[in-house]
Amino acid sequence: MLKVGITGGIGSGKTTVARIFELLGVPVYYADEAARRLMHSDPEIIRQIKALLGDDAYLPNGTLNRKFIASRVFQDKQLLEQLNAIIHPATIRDAEQWMERQHAPYAMKEAALLFETHAFHYLDRIIVVYAPAALRIHRVMQRDHVPVDEVKRRMQQQISPEIAVRLADDVIYNDEQNAVIPQVLQLHEQLLAAARLRPS
Repeated sequence: MLKVGITGGIGSGKTTVARIFELLGVPVYYADEAARRLMHSDPEIIRQIKALLGDDAYLPNGTLNRKFIASRVFQDKQLLEQLNAIIHPATIRDAEQWMERQHAPYAMKEAALLFETHAFHYLDRIIVVYAPAALRIHRVMQRDHVPVDEVKRRMQQQISPEIAVRLADDVIYNDEQNAVIPQVLQLHEQLLAAARLRPS
């Protein structure tokens, strides 16, 4: 089975594009959703997060205090790196186990930080969803109701989209100039063909 990664900067629309692949019958692992699940269910991860950020990292009902965590880590790059060092290895292991359970011609992992966490090493092919910075900022401000400075701060935590495009095997342009669905359909056919050629 072909293991495909799909990534892109915040506001690029990578999750929306991944959902289109899912509608075509492609199994998709969503790394952010998996990370949230692990942060709520894995006792060792919970212990490590509390040790790093304090008990306020979780609400009294045991759910993650996302607002508190965001307020801490997006102001402190070192703290963000320490949090990522707890979460990313666990998510990479979980994704690998999930991939082993799939039986489709190809399966996909959707993640914001495939290059930054070196998770791309575990995948056969990488798709980058690209959109210009101004459009991404506008989308995130509308979606998350956050000021422009906050969006730019989040963007700085990610690899440059231009570098990501150069590292990618395939690029989908979600820039409101190119229709996305025809790009997805064409790439889907290419990935199915690549999967058929892959030794079993």
